[in-house]
Amino acid sequence: MPSTTDRKSIEELGNDEPERRNTALPELPLLIQQFIESETWTFAKTMPEWPHEYLVRNRVDENLFMQFARHIWANGYKGRFYDMRLIYYEYDGRVYWTMGEPDDTTMILNRCMKDDTYESRKRNTTLPN
Repeated sequence: MPSTTDRKSIEELGNDEPERRNTALPELPLLIQQFIESETWTFAKTMPEWPHEYLVRNRVDENLFMQFARHIWANGYKGRFYDMRLIYYEYDGRVYWTMGEPDDTTMILNRCMKDDTYESRKRNTTLPN
């Protein structure tokens, strides 16, 4: 789990460019890969201008959910969604992140295609109005 220092640095992230934590990421464990591939992700209908999917912790295997969340926090990179600071993790053409504080209270795992991230859309001038 990220330390208080990690959480503070996420809150204080001041630029629009993502900050990569690790350049050589450890491979995603097979059990987590299987978890990602076997779950039915829900399309976020309330934000159609930001296509993404999510999992709710209490509707899936909570142990695997938290293993993946901790993997994101430990191996991801700091980035933005407008003024929000988040930790993102890229895997197999998609970007994953959690909602809320990076700790054991998190309840939502999100994912989107890499081209649909805030940073990518900002760079390509395709942000929604």
